[in-house]
Amino acid sequence: MPEVPAVQIDSLSKSFDGVEVLRDISLTVNKGEVVSVLGSSGSGKSTLLRCINWLEEPDRGVIHIAGERIGVDAHGKRMNNRDLAAIRARTGMVFQSFNLWPHLTVLQNVMESPVQVKRMRKDEARAIAEALLEKVGMEHKADAYPYTLSGGQKQRVAIARALAMSPEVILFDEPTSALDPERVGEVLTVMKNLSSEGYTMIVVTHEMEFARAVSDQVVFLEKGLLIEKSAPEKFFTNPETERVRKFLELSA
Repeated sequence: MPEVPAVQIDSLSKSFDGVEVLRDISLTVNKGEVVSVLGSSGSGKSTLLRCINWLEEPDRGVIHIAGERIGVDAHGKRMNNRDLAAIRARTGMVFQSFNLWPHLTVLQNVMESPVQVKRMRKDEARAIAEALLEKVGMEHKADAYPYTLSGGQKQRVAIARALAMSPEVILFDEPTSALDPERVGEVLTVMKNLSSEGYTMIVVTHEMEFARAVSDQVVFLEKGLLIEKSAPEKFFTNPETERVRKFLELSA
């Protein structure tokens, strides 16, 4: 029996104020895959991620997370907030702007969701948080507050916080775009390590070398349309569309 995809998107569309920003997007992401989503600003990349976990409600289309439909229940009605939160917890989200809780220490930031959402015992959540901070190289900052950290350190804590919920898939929304250039590498190294450990990841990024080295699939969006999808070697050496060729030339 074939394995259920980590994420299955069928005919997804989304509009804002009458402007269609995603049009009939379909995408399958299998467990353990890394999918990089590329495209120019305004192409719908971030909206795609936000629709996957229903931070934005799609206008049309169906999304399954590990075989379970998100947003709509078995009767075709919008999920209640409790059920939506339960399935949303199966996705981890890493934002451009970190979104750490400023009043909590690094350790508390990573512990918070397992304790509050999963009702995990604090000693168990603490042990998991300490192990994850070690994984991302931030164990020495466990008792620090976010305002004392560099951008790269904040993003590594944000990754640990996403991992703490044991998600089916981790969604990265341009995780290095707000960082100083010298901090980009430390975050990409953590993400490469996660990919080698088999985490399922969908990554909106402008980091071409990362996308080429780590991805199983590369997806290109243009004005809300998915215009190209292929393995990284083909995408970067022999793209199918003139638009992708021009994009890669400008990104070189």
